[in-house]
Amino acid sequence: MAVLKLYEYPDEVLRQKCQKVDKVDDALRHFLDDMLETMYVDKGCGLAAPQVGVTKRIIVLDPNPSDEDLSLRQPMYLINPEIVWSSDEMVLFKEGCLSLPDQRAEVERHEKVRVRFLDYNGKEQEILADDLLAIILQHEIDHLEGVLYIDHISRLKRTRLLNKLNKYYHEREQECDNA
Repeated sequence: MAVLKLYEYPDEVLRQKCQKVDKVDDALRHFLDDMLETMYVDKGCGLAAPQVGVTKRIIVLDPNPSDEDLSLRQPMYLINPEIVWSSDEMVLFKEGCLSLPDQRAEVERHEKVRVRFLDYNGKEQEILADDLLAIILQHEIDHLEGVLYIDHISRLKRTRLLNKLNKYYHEREQECDNA
């Protein structure tokens, strides 16, 4: 497995609508494994293909990405995922994103979702998710539409968050220059 390059805001690949995957083969499974490895290395619980520069409808996730006990991990691979049902009930959750490092904001999401997708072997599956899994699924599927979690917050909160993100990028750049 390989760790892939992670694209960060404001890279335009994050705003592109992704294309459906035509076939599940060994090359795609290898890419899925690389995505999962990248997600774990970067300490995420979800990763969408555009975050590694590929505009295909692919996500990987793990609602329990434990580093201490690898047996607790619950990796999932979703190809062409689509939300086919959402509950009327909504919840607030403080979200972050590997493509917006060190930033978080409260986002309102559906409490439960039903998602249809192809699995690692190309078999059609459906899952009814709630709690953290429902949040992760909605967040990652948004990526496939070119939508970021910051698009779900007020303009004022988004401006503040992006100002903090720019400061983070500047400080990170300074650290690299000093190393």
